[in-house]
Amino acid sequence: MTYRYSDACIVVFCKAPIVGEVKTRLMPALSASEAAQAHITLTERLLTWLSASTLCPVHLWCSPDTDHAFFQRCATQYGVSLYAQCEGDLGVKMDQAIQTSLDAFDQVLLVGSDCPSLSEPDLIQALSDLNSGQDVVLAPAEDGGYVMIGCKASQPALFADMVWGTNLVFQSTVDRLNRMGLPFSTTPMQWDVDRFEDWQRFCEMK
Repeated sequence: MTYRYSDACIVVFCKAPIVGEVKTRLMPALSASEAAQAHITLTERLLTWLSASTLCPVHLWCSPDTDHAFFQRCATQYGVSLYAQCEGDLGVKMDQAIQTSLDAFDQVLLVGSDCPSLSEPDLIQALSDLNSGQDVVLAPAEDGGYVMIGCKASQPALFADMVWGTNLVFQSTVDRLNRMGLPFSTTPMQWDVDRFEDWQRFCEMK
């Protein structure tokens, strides 16, 4: 396949859709089974348009490993490569995935599997910004986090000792970038599906 950005890859972080272990904040409005299905629906939606975009190769980084039948089906259906996330907190996992990807590619965009607002133009902007001199690109989220980070070099200081899952993650990352003197850019504001209200918002846009 010919990619528009052959020197880049997209890393998608995804948990195995184990009932009772994913999208737990959608419960009890959704049952555990319905929450797991919501996770599958969001992931499949993302992989569908990513695989059709031909922007660059897509790598699915799986937790706890690549063995789950859902991941195997994604590899077959969407042509994504599977990788296992390492042990550790989210920052350790993200840093390791980015470092590994940069061994083979000049740029990497890491995204979550539950952000329905993220679009192809956002990814094109991120890749263009990295090509134009930015060291890092962030896609800020309405809840104070971010749903995508793009890098062209390993930046472990952006991931170490971060209190993940709070409304300070994006600003804390920006503060670190400023202290490090790294040029960065941001995409338009995004939103992801964490709460039942977010799931309702997603259902209304379909």
